[in-house]
Amino acid sequence: MNDAFVISPLPAVQQLLDGFRNRSPRRATSLIVTIFGDAILPRGGSLWLGSLIRLLEAVDLNERLVRTSVLRLGKEHWLQARQLGRRSYYSVTDTGRRRFQRASRRIYAGVQSDWDGTLSVLITTQVAPGQREALRRELQWAGFGSVAPGVLVHPRADREALNALLTDLEAQDAVVLLDARVETLPLPRPLEQLVHDCWSLEALADSYQCFLELYRPVWRALDSVDELDPAQAFWVRTLLIHDFRRVLLRDPLLPTELLPSDWPGTAARLLCRNIYQRVLAPAERYLTQMLETADGPLPAPGAGLRERFGGV
Repeated sequence: MNDAFVISPLPAVQQLLDGFRNRSPRRATSLIVTIFGDAILPRGGSLWLGSLIRLLEAVDLNERLVRTSVLRLGKEHWLQARQLGRRSYYSVTDTGRRRFQRASRRIYAGVQSDWDGTLSVLITTQVAPGQREALRRELQWAGFGSVAPGVLVHPRADREALNALLTDLEAQDAVVLLDARVETLPLPRPLEQLVHDCWSLEALADSYQCFLELYRPVWRALDSVDELDPAQAFWVRTLLIHDFRRVLLRDPLLPTELLPSDWPGTAARLLCRNIYQRVLAPAERYLTQMLETADGPLPAPGAGLRERFGGV
């Protein structure tokens, strides 16, 4: 590994990096999706492949694996390639941008507003058989829970994201969307049981606890120093969002009224926001130093970057 990528003497941060390097299997494709969605898209969405390869040396991902991963992302319509001379440049496709935007609404959301008791009910029985499974998977990813075959519910559905999802799958004219209202809080026992039946909250809580145990020592280490090494800051930021995303995108983001009183997802989001705020500025300097586009350095990030987590 290039000496330029030896990151930080902070033990907790070094342990985080070593832990990622020792994961089996290490999913390079998923990490590259994290990097594009979190860091590259706010700065234009395009980069030179060679600079990405150089960046990923820090976590021992070799050139062959990186090339294979970006080719796979091209086949899956996340990225598109452009050749200029002997250099390859990769940029986010329109389909990829829509996918990232849907994920970003969930990952970087601020504090949730109070719930008004409304449940969105989606009836999918008229969807063509060949589309049903793909639609069910996407709706579950978006936080919908299944209460019966062809009937899914969500207490705080993002209507814009839902419409985009249905349009992408060409299912917007084959579903029925209704609103129902819960009139009794705290929850009556049947509705409480329905929540547990629709969403695996126990397993999700365990995942959040693992996230907290991994990143609390990192936060204490970062909070103990005045200045952060930019390389360290970038990799803390990247692995933080990578790990938070893996848990968060399985979370239906239920209102507080439907969750246990000691729900660890609340603490996990606050910890993620605090760490992200701490490392953002030096991480951005590192990106400017390390990555290139066809036109030279990465462009400056848009205002949306500072609006993440309700403002960082």
